[in-house]
Amino acid sequence: MTRLAITLGDPTGVGPEIVAVTLATASAEVRARTIVFGHRSALAAGAAAMGVAVPADVEVREPGPAGAMVPGAPDLVSARAQVDYLEAAIAAAQAGEVAALVTAPISKTWARKAGLPTPGHTELLAERFGVPQVTMAFYGPRLRVALATVHVPLAQVPTTLDRGRLGVTIAQLHASLRRDLGLATPRVGCAGSTRTPARAACSAPTKALVEPAISDARAAGLDVVGPLIPDAAFRDHAGGAVDALVALYHDQGLIPVKLLDFEEAVNVTLGLPIVRTSPDHGTAYDIAGRGVARATSMRAALDRAVAMLAARAAG
Repeated sequence: MTRLAITLGDPTGVGPEIVAVTLATASAEVRARTIVFGHRSALAAGAAAMGVAVPADVEVREPGPAGAMVPGAPDLVSARAQVDYLEAAIAAAQAGEVAALVTAPISKTWARKAGLPTPGHTELLAERFGVPQVTMAFYGPRLRVALATVHVPLAQVPTTLDRGRLGVTIAQLHASLRRDLGLATPRVGCAGSTRTPARAACSAPTKALVEPAISDARAAGLDVVGPLIPDAAFRDHAGGAVDALVALYHDQGLIPVKLLDFEEAVNVTLGLPIVRTSPDHGTAYDIAGRGVARATSMRAALDRAVAMLAARAAG
């Protein structure tokens, strides 16, 4: 039986609440495969806030003693706890005990204060598994979008992104569509940068970077179309023109995703030897502990991880 891990995220955020609801509504078969990394007391408090019970058949592993943690009031105790949950789950994955990791939201600010050596989940996973480049992607009911750069100021995108990096992003997205979604012949679209006013002529970055990267991908046997004009590419993708899109920078890809697939999109890390998914939202300290958190994206993240494991096993 292939097992998967769920991390509780920041225990003073909505993580315990959305994990508790997700587990309470999951099938017995999925619960039997799941290991929760987090403090049982935090998970129980989240369950109580949401009016559900923690299923007795779910294994919970506590990485250490739990200190006093108050929803909506992060401190160094909760900061260290969220890092400990993540490190313990990664260790289980490295040992081959779990093949998928579903991560509830952490606070990057507090995690850094607790000694997290990277900006966030994605970078830490890449470091721990020795992968030189991973890709952040978002899979939803209508859109599947991979980001060639993440959280980079727009002015720095041309100097951050290069032909090789974009080529890896295209290749990792194409491989995931085949391996994780079971598409035999996926077609990937690649957005260009903003066009010039001269009759839709492509901008200089598109000519110098995007077109060569697409040519490289085609030479490697991948079905890639583009460069696509950004203001139409996402509409066409939603209509079925391509199976997924590569966006050059964060807002180019995430604005359409959050418009069309908000709460149902799942953050997927491509390029890792394990499956990794997470909900597409943060810790939401302002509502933590109040029992009003929506678990839609967390449930989608778990469902996506289970489906990806099944696709890999079938492939």
